[in-house]
Amino acid sequence: MKRTPLLNRHLSALIATLGHLDEIVIADAGLPVPAGVPVIDLALVAGTPSFLEVLSALRHELCIQEAVLAEEASPELTAVVVKELDDWEGKVILSRQSHGRIKARCAHARAIIRSGETTPFANIILVSGVVF
Repeated sequence: MKRTPLLNRHLSALIATLGHLDEIVIADAGLPVPAGVPVIDLALVAGTPSFLEVLSALRHELCIQEAVLAEEASPELTAVVVKELDDWEGKVILSRQSHGRIKARCAHARAIIRSGETTPFANIILVSGVVF
């Protein structure tokens, strides 16, 4: 049995297959998913699980070097993301791109993790780093 906190086997399998610079997306409930991109759908009802709960759950499982948040994200959402990423091991660069550009990049993501979040622009691209 795993020693780390994450229980979802689909997320664990995804993380185990990531290589350097691979991208995954944590998405709100409304982000369109491009054809052919796998989805791990965690959404139950509006708000559950939240965007932050999903992001936080990956903290002990995933090494990332960059996170990309929409320029249109509210200052409140941005502050929550910055605070969360500060708790991740290693230096994580937070960059910003337009929501349109983030949606376009989703076509090249290894997977999209769909939360139940309903906050506008609560989508983030996580770029895999290396642990060595």
